[in-house]
Amino acid sequence: MCWAWDMPRTVDEAFRDFLFQLTPTVGESNAAKSHRASIESCLRRNFGLNAFFRTGSFGNGTSISGYSDVDYFAELPTSELTANSSYSLVKVRNALDASFPRTNVRVDCPAIKVPFGVNANESTEVVPADLVGRTSGGYRLYDIADCESGWRRSSPDASNEYVRAVDARLNGRVKPLIRFVKAWKYFCDVPVSSFYLNMFVARYAHGESSIVYWVDIEVILRQLCNSDLPSMQDPQGISGYIRPCSSDVKWQEARSKLQTASARATKARDAMKEGRQLDAFDWWYKLFGGRFPAYYY
Repeated sequence: MCWAWDMPRTVDEAFRDFLFQLTPTVGESNAAKSHRASIESCLRRNFGLNAFFRTGSFGNGTSISGYSDVDYFAELPTSELTANSSYSLVKVRNALDASFPRTNVRVDCPAIKVPFGVNANESTEVVPADLVGRTSGGYRLYDIADCESGWRRSSPDASNEYVRAVDARLNGRVKPLIRFVKAWKYFCDVPVSSFYLNMFVARYAHGESSIVYWVDIEVILRQLCNSDLPSMQDPQGISGYIRPCSSDVKWQEARSKLQTASARATKARDAMKEGRQLDAFDWWYKLFGGRFPAYYY
């Protein structure tokens, strides 16, 4: 039940309530875990399996209720992988499809997508990975598919630690900031990579001394827009350049939606600066596809 005195009268209160809406429930988190054992068993039976662990949004605390699926890295024996990563993805896809024939298993590079249900939290993505060593910080270093038939380096443990450290320094306000930017992606159907947004926002926050959501969301969207939604260099120097989108067609669509979002965020921020809070609510509501909490009169 939502009591009248709990409903937002300020933009800051609205972002507080919005964060609560975006955070997955315990039930969603449990649903996300429910198919792990059967997938792990399939991979172990067909390929052998050195390690199987959760990564992505559910793994680092930036998932979006109703939208984020669950991601796993499947560390396979090197002998089970091939020089052509596309062929390796197909091999893993075929094995999972044989075990789950009614789930429309498909390649979604660099992962294999296994949608067990209609809800996103019932969809599992498995990234086949080859352990190639350790980072300078001691984190596991992998090769994963680069979506051009080759391989690229990745260290989900190192990436998660980078986000965690920035979030801790800024009093736990960076992961919510990532959630807000990803909410725009999902609610407005923007075909931009979640990992890209995670790392872009974390890199931005790394240089900040404090976070104010209605200020920093506008700055992030403006920076992305003014720089033309660029590929970004991994701030830890592990993955090389991180692409925002998986194709030029998706980049064009994302870039167009980004321009609209940036303009709306600027109008919302200007309204706040000028004391026009109702106008600010309206612009945030538009920016987030009609999902931002409404002002309580």
